[in-house]
Amino acid sequence: MADLTDHGPNPYVINIEEATLANENFRSTLWTGQHIQMTVMSIPVGGDIGLEVHPETDQFLRLEQGRGRVQMGPSKDELTFDEEVSDDWVILVPAGSWHNVTNIGDEPMKVYAIYGPPEHVHGTVHKTQEDEEKDPNED
Repeated sequence: MADLTDHGPNPYVINIEEATLANENFRSTLWTGQHIQMTVMSIPVGGDIGLEVHPETDQFLRLEQGRGRVQMGPSKDELTFDEEVSDDWVILVPAGSWHNVTNIGDEPMKVYAIYGPPEHVHGTVHKTQEDEEKDPNED
């Protein structure tokens, strides 16, 4: 099984597909450097990443498993971009865009994300979305 702990900022390699599919936590950071961060996520059926905005952070997300609905826009009440994605699709979120990804499939949605600059504290693990909401280090 893949080691799902944060190995940054040390040099590191990982089979990202294996690690993403093995992850059962809502979010686990795998590598945090000075300029980028990589996390893996598991979103339950009907769940979502959570509507959010990162004013200074661009984001790359890739679905390794599942189906999702991507919504983005200039404000949380104006999500003008609305697309469906599935296995092997990439989502690119520009800094300052409100966004959410909802699991519309019939299995957990497995995602990995790369943020630039890092978004979460080194070593962050959120077993559930509720854990993230209680985390004082999150927005």
